[in-house]
Amino acid sequence: MTFRMVHQNFNVSDLERSISFYRDALGLIEKRRKTAANGAFAIAYLGDGESDFELELTALVDHPQKYDLGECEFHLAFRTDDLEAAHRKHEAMGCICFENKAMGIYFIEDPDGYWLEIVPERK
Repeated sequence: MTFRMVHQNFNVSDLERSISFYRDALGLIEKRRKTAANGAFAIAYLGDGESDFELELTALVDHPQKYDLGECEFHLAFRTDDLEAAHRKHEAMGCICFENKAMGIYFIEDPDGYWLEIVPERK
């Protein structure tokens, strides 16, 4: 028996704002969308065009406010082939929330407060 990771879910308060953030900050594109027949929720699946792994963004109509993320001791990581250019881009966007220069990594924060780790290519 084997298992393969397929997606990570983040509940978001504004689906279109979140899709724009992930497109602009990380180049993710919407692959498909599901909307409840009664309009209670919409789910967008985003991908990087490189792997099968997807980020599932869920927006519940009855929950337009940000979610309580506790101490935010979790994150999703993205590897980049140009850490310096990525850092400049995210700095210009104003979304860098933490840096660990000794480790050569940093984190950005999405509109709902989720942290995303940016790491360089392994050498």
